[in-house]
Amino acid sequence: MPTEDDPTTALERQLEKDRLQQETKNERQVWYFLAYFLFGIHVIAFVMIYAVRHAK
Repeated sequence: MPTEDDPTTALERQLEKDRLQQETKNERQVWYFLAYFLFGIHVIAFVMIYAVRHAK
Protein backbone atom coordinates (compact mmCIF):
# COMPACT_ATOMS: atom_id res chain seq x y z
CA MET A 1 0.00 0.00 0.00
CA PRO A 2 1.60 3.34 -1.01
CA THR A 3 1.69 5.95 1.68
CA GLU A 4 1.80 9.73 1.49
CA ASP A 5 5.53 9.67 2.31
CA ASP A 6 6.34 7.21 -0.48
CA PRO A 7 8.91 8.79 -2.87
CA THR A 8 7.21 7.15 -5.86
CA THR A 9 3.89 8.79 -5.01
CA ALA A 10 5.57 12.16 -4.57
CA LEU A 11 7.36 11.76 -7.91
CA GLU A 12 4.14 10.78 -9.69
CA ARG A 13 2.37 13.78 -8.19
CA GLN A 14 5.17 16.11 -9.32
CA LEU A 15 5.21 14.61 -12.83
CA GLU A 16 1.43 15.03 -13.11
CA LYS A 17 1.72 18.65 -11.94
CA ASP A 18 4.48 19.33 -14.51
CA ARG A 19 2.44 17.67 -17.27
CA LEU A 20 -0.60 19.82 -16.45
CA GLN A 21 1.51 22.98 -16.49
CA GLN A 22 2.98 22.05 -19.89
CA GLU A 23 -0.47 21.20 -21.23
CA THR A 24 -1.81 24.58 -20.09
CA LYS A 25 1.14 26.34 -21.74
CA ASN A 26 0.64 24.41 -24.99
CA GLU A 27 -3.09 25.16 -25.01
CA ARG A 28 -2.41 28.87 -24.52
CA GLN A 29 0.05 28.82 -27.43
CA VAL A 30 -2.57 27.16 -29.65
CA TRP A 31 -5.11 29.89 -28.82
CA TYR A 32 -2.52 32.62 -29.56
CA PHE A 33 -1.69 30.98 -32.89
CA LEU A 34 -5.38 30.77 -33.77
CA ALA A 35 -5.94 34.42 -32.82
CA TYR A 36 -3.00 35.65 -34.92
CA PHE A 37 -4.06 33.45 -37.83
CA LEU A 38 -7.64 34.74 -37.82
CA PHE A 39 -6.45 38.33 -37.45
CA GLY A 40 -4.10 37.87 -40.41
CA ILE A 41 -6.84 36.34 -42.57
CA HIS A 42 -9.07 39.34 -41.87
CA VAL A 43 -6.31 41.82 -42.70
CA ILE A 44 -5.69 40.04 -46.01
CA ALA A 45 -9.43 39.97 -46.74
CA PHE A 46 -9.79 43.71 -46.08
CA VAL A 47 -6.80 44.50 -48.29
CA MET A 48 -8.26 42.37 -51.09
CA ILE A 49 -11.67 44.04 -50.72
CA TYR A 50 -10.00 47.45 -50.87
CA ALA A 51 -8.02 46.44 -53.96
CA VAL A 52 -11.09 45.15 -55.77
CA ARG A 53 -13.23 48.17 -54.93
CA HIS A 54 -10.54 50.65 -55.95
CA ALA A 55 -9.38 48.90 -59.12
CA LYS A 56 -9.80 50.84 -62.36
